[in-house]
Amino acid sequence: MQQHFSLAECDVVGFDLDHTLCRYHLPQSARLIYDSFAQYLVTEKGYDEDLLTLPPDNLDFCCKGLVLDIEEGNFLKLAEDGTVLRASHGTKSMTFEEILEIYGRKEWKHFNTVSGMVSRTAKYYLYDNYFDLPGALLCARVVDSLDQHDGQKKYDFWKDMVAAIQHNYKISAFKENCGMYFPEVKNHPDKYLQRCPESVKKWLKQLKNAGKILLLITSSHSDYCRLLCEHVLGNDFEEYFDILITNALKPGFFSHTPNQRPFRTLENDEEQEALLSLDKPGWYSQGNAIQLYDLLKKMTGKLDPKVVYFGDSMHSDIFPARHYSNWETVFILEELLGDNGTVPAKAESEPLEKKGKFEGDQLKVPYFISKQWGSFFMDRLPGLENAEETLVHTWSCKCISTYSTIAIPSLEAIADLPLDYRFTRFSSNSSATAGYYPSPPRALLPNEDSVMMK
Repeated sequence: MQQHFSLAECDVVGFDLDHTLCRYHLPQSARLIYDSFAQYLVTEKGYDEDLLTLPPDNLDFCCKGLVLDIEEGNFLKLAEDGTVLRASHGTKSMTFEEILEIYGRKEWKHFNTVSGMVSRTAKYYLYDNYFDLPGALLCARVVDSLDQHDGQKKYDFWKDMVAAIQHNYKISAFKENCGMYFPEVKNHPDKYLQRCPESVKKWLKQLKNAGKILLLITSSHSDYCRLLCEHVLGNDFEEYFDILITNALKPGFFSHTPNQRPFRTLENDEEQEALLSLDKPGWYSQGNAIQLYDLLKKMTGKLDPKVVYFGDSMHSDIFPARHYSNWETVFILEELLGDNGTVPAKAESEPLEKKGKFEGDQLKVPYFISKQWGSFFMDRLPGLENAEETLVHTWSCKCISTYSTIAIPSLEAIADLPLDYRFTRFSSNSSATAGYYPSPPRALLPNEDSVMMK
């Protein structure tokens, strides 16, 4: 495989919506998501009212890449070989001795399935994006609460958590104005959504003018998609894209066959009959990557059009687009912004000190390095029996270099580059830091380990 990647060589450029094209004010959106789930657990399922109060520093618990061991009530941070680097029971950090006693110095028992990107089973749940993370904090606080009141050893709160997620995010919730999440974003979009920078809008137009086909593929339903796009891109947002696909239910969009999940047309945001094939550009619902690719062949006149897809979720965007469709993938990783030394001059659309302007107390942005969990990219593995500790890559970090072509902090970070800019891609023969743009996380650089691991 060649060492460089360039957008100029791609025929089709696809985008996820949430946290990719549409960026959120993270402290505010994290708080809203937490509150919307907590409210449901307390009012509908009878959980402790203390869950409704959230001290601002609690958001430090939110760290991408954590796995919830549901039956034990434990959260785990995994090394690239599947051993447990750090853990907490509920919100309380476990000592190295406790981790050794419960998990040993061996591959975690579900690592095989989780590393195959199965993100949820009855046994565990993987937290890999900003919509999920506030739920991790809530689950941890539920475990604390159950321990305090019932002294439980095995936990069965998960079904209630799933009900809370479904109540707030179900397809009809936006239209019915039910739950807390959608009504609040509708009423105060500026509080939660960052407008798309002019540089990114200009870049999208530049891609289109260069003859690229532009796709938007989101798991959000069409009504929420419209609200987001009108707010962040403007009322003419449809002109930016050749094909819009909503309710895509990724990763299934990439893994399902056409008869498992056909495309549907939309009328007033209601899904219509299933289509036997996809014949022309437009706005569609559901669908699958196979029929989409057939349409892209027609539109480009090429047997093997080259597609690149931008997304923020390893599980829903990056892994399936690479694994099932063999697309190029650009991973949007806001953690690169919280890593001092890698913030591009114009990476933020507003200064950080303004980000908390809707809160009396300054909430910490979740992508800043968590004191409790340490670096997203690296960690120390204590030595056994007086052996020296070793520095190891996290499993999350390993996934980035395995499944992404490149990783960037935001679209804005590359919007001013010429389309034929040659990025160094992640590949087995290059260093572990090669594919990060504009620069690698400090934790991965030699002699910087002391900065991030404390």
